[in-house]
Formats: sequence, structure tokens, C-alpha cells
Amino acid sequence: MDENPVHEISEAECHKLLAAFEFGRIAFRVGEALEVFPINYHAAGGAITFRTAPGTKLAGVLLADDVVVEIDHIGAKEAWSVIGHGKARRLESSSEVEAAERLPIHPLVPTVKREFVRIDLARVSGRRFHRFAEPDAASEPLVDSTD
Repeated sequence: MDENPVHEISEAECHKLLAAFEFGRIAFRVGEALEVFPINYHAAGGAITFRTAPGTKLAGVLLADDVVVEIDHIGAKEAWSVIGHGKARRLESSSEVEAAERLPIHPLVPTVKREFVRIDLARVSGRRFHRFAEPDAASEPLVDSTD
């Protein structure tokens, strides 16, 4: 058994995981404020598309230089996290909006959300964590974490 509990996830697998799920979080900074919001999204072609309503989330992602999307999963034997960085833009052309309306984006709360945002991912990364019993603290040597 591999003793290392943490493994990097390849870029290709990160994109597959993003495409396989539809709920995550988006984070961005506007000025000194750091914001995090849940999103329902669709991932394909190296991009994340989500719909929203006018407000803090829409204004913030459009003003931010860089946005971060994060998804994760915790299972009985393993957990993983995928993070994508990119620039967000509002979909404005009728062809882009019509294409986005056909995407399987399913909001958790039944509200009217007419704005579509696309994040073109510049980079993705991920880590997989193999879960097993925590070592007995009495049998482990003390480690100085300040080194």
C-alpha cells in the first residue's frame, strides 16, 4: 500500500472531475474583500459556465482579475479537491446566451437567473487524499513544525 496519503491529480483528470460534477464554489477578490459563493455550473472545453442574477456575485466576478472555482468530494476511503483559475466574462451575444441556455445547469434554489458567466480556465490543479486511520500519537516522534 502507498504510504503517501496525498497525490497530485493530472490536469486531464481535473477537467474530467470538473465535467462530472455540477456544484462548487467560486472565490474572488474585489479590493480588500474576499468573497466565496456556491455555484451550480457546467464544465466543458476548458471552461466553467454558470448562471446568476444581478448582485454581488455577478459584479464581483466581472471586476475580479482572477477567479477561483473549487469542487471537492469526501468519500469513505478517499477525498479529492480540484481548483481552477481563470478570468470571468458575462455572455452577451445572442448566440452565446442561446447556447448557454441549452446547458444542463440546475440551480439548487428555484430563482430567476438570467445572467450567464463563463470562466475560461487558465490552469487547474487537484489533489487526492487517501483516507486511513490516524497514526497513534504516542507511537509517532514529535516533529517541530517551525522548521
